[in-house]
Amino acid sequence: MAVMRTGDWARARQLLAAGPQRLRSAIGVAIRQEAQGLRNEIVQGLTSQAPGGEPIKPPAPLTLAARQLEGFGGTKALLVRGDLRNSITVIVEGDEAFIGVPRSARSTGGESLVDLAQLHEYGGPPVVIPITPKMRRFLFALLRQAGKEPTGGSGRGVVVVQVPARPFLRPAFEKFREGASRRFLERVAQQLGFGGPV
Repeated sequence: MAVMRTGDWARARQLLAAGPQRLRSAIGVAIRQEAQGLRNEIVQGLTSQAPGGEPIKPPAPLTLAARQLEGFGGTKALLVRGDLRNSITVIVEGDEAFIGVPRSARSTGGESLVDLAQLHEYGGPPVVIPITPKMRRFLFALLRQAGKEPTGGSGRGVVVVQVPARPFLRPAFEKFREGASRRFLERVAQQLGFGGPV
């Protein structure tokens, strides 16, 4: 049986002589590049309202009316001030990367953004809110702003509110993981001096 060697053996010897540190460095760079790529996919998905190609459910008419009354004119879901989108972070430690909303992230109003992200990613349970007279007036103002005719009542009652699921992390991750192994190996090879840009 004859063995035929192919490829650039001189280059292979050169890489092996450089030791494992060069490979570790190349892997670290590739991990950071992949992590930033996933972050970009999530941010672009929120901006385009279709993370991973799956459209986000638009805000309800009363939500849009509430935004207008509060001075916000945007109509996109999950983007009022951009706090949630801007909080998406990459944290790399060793050969692991976290891409998402850190527990320490806060909105400009001081609310926990990780809780908000979880609520929108998975949706929330129904919340029953007893209506006060002041809340009833605000609700009627919202209905008028949304172009709906308010109906009267006894002044007593409740409102049931439920936040629907608007996944923005999982669809982006599922799309990004397609071809991830090949892309990662190409990035490592590029850092080692093999192949062209990814």
